[in-house]
Amino acid sequence: MDQPQPQTTAGVPVSIENTKSVRWKTFYKKLAKNKAAMAGAFIIIFVILMGIFAPLLATHDPNTTNVMNKLEGPSAENYLGTDDVGRDIFSRLLYGARVSLGIGFVSTLLGAIVGVTLGIVSGYYGRWIDSLIMRICDVLLAFPGILLALAIVSVLGASTQNVIIAVAFYAVPSFARIVRGSTLGVRKLEYIDAIKAMGAKDFRIIFKHILPNIMSPIIVQATLYIASAIITASALSFLGMGTRPPTAEWGAMLSQGRSYIAQAPHITLFPGLVILLVVIGFNLMGDGLRDALDPKAKK
Repeated sequence: MDQPQPQTTAGVPVSIENTKSVRWKTFYKKLAKNKAAMAGAFIIIFVILMGIFAPLLATHDPNTTNVMNKLEGPSAENYLGTDDVGRDIFSRLLYGARVSLGIGFVSTLLGAIVGVTLGIVSGYYGRWIDSLIMRICDVLLAFPGILLALAIVSVLGASTQNVIIAVAFYAVPSFARIVRGSTLGVRKLEYIDAIKAMGAKDFRIIFKHILPNIMSPIIVQATLYIASAIITASALSFLGMGTRPPTAEWGAMLSQGRSYIAQAPHITLFPGLVILLVVIGFNLMGDGLRDALDPKAKK
């Protein structure tokens, strides 16, 4: 008697579809149970929406000055007060979210692309390629992130684009080392040897079989690094080596208000609080993703 064939949906075995569905449901349940991660996600989504809808929510033009109203405290006209040249702080914070978050996301993406590529190549091929890439990464990691970024911006010049390049450059070795370690673990699995025996090309093995299996640490590292990227970019702007005036950027707003801390503390208070909340949000979300994606974590 013929054995019954497994039912399929769109050519995919039901068992495989069910396995993927169960994994996603398990991941979502773990993440949803983590109240800290949910709080972090809420903060991130809230700030992103504030930046997206800044033109609708802003009460003033972020770059319009009014020296007659400078250093004013929070009021019905200016919700968070005005800065040293009379610009509305609330509106500048909204538009600053676009710049600061943009730097964080773009620099992390660029650093991840280069770092993941180097890490996979290093872990998959090994030998002298591995030694060369890892020694370069060791040299870069020997420098504090802010100092390395400051040196790069000093050479390239102060601008938003150069800040992104500098922050992305320091992200490369961190991603490369994490991906290399994960690649070494996956490369030794038996099914990789079987795929090689079937004549699969290295490119196909790397990007179809290895990369999908090491996405968890990459996602976690990217989420956590965005927070570091925002801090580094804000620090560069605070030192006058980042985004140029009059562009609204949180670190630049801190720098502009430091001379008026005693007279008008709200100028530095609100940008500082926003940076603090966003960094906490990304860290909480990153920790939650790490716990949810960890197969060894308790259910």
